Amino acid sequence: MTELDAHEKDVLDAFERGALVSVATKDELARLRAAARATAIKDRRVNIRLSSGDLSDIQARALEEGVPYQTLIASVLHKYVTGRLIERETQGREPGAGRSTRAKR
Repeated sequence: MTELDAHEKDVLDAFERGALVSVATKDELARLRAAARATAIKDRRVNIRLSSGDLSDIQARALEEGVPYQTLIASVLHKYVTGRLIERETQGREPGAGRSTRAKR
């Protein structure tokens, strides 16, 4: 797990003190709950082949994120198909060139 910065520590402290209050309306919460339920329904199975290196990298990244690797793969695919996966440029490389280009979460 990574070290928290000062702002993150302040937010965590406020949460632990119970000082944070939700600003969401009942309608907004209901809409978000319905969207979460719809997103969480996994009704199809897919088998894919990955290189050993890619699978190892995915498993390591999932471990860093604290989620199962299959959940991470499903999340990345979901973000891609909904247009929320954005490729970022890395220094010294063009977008899409090589394996060092990572997607924003």
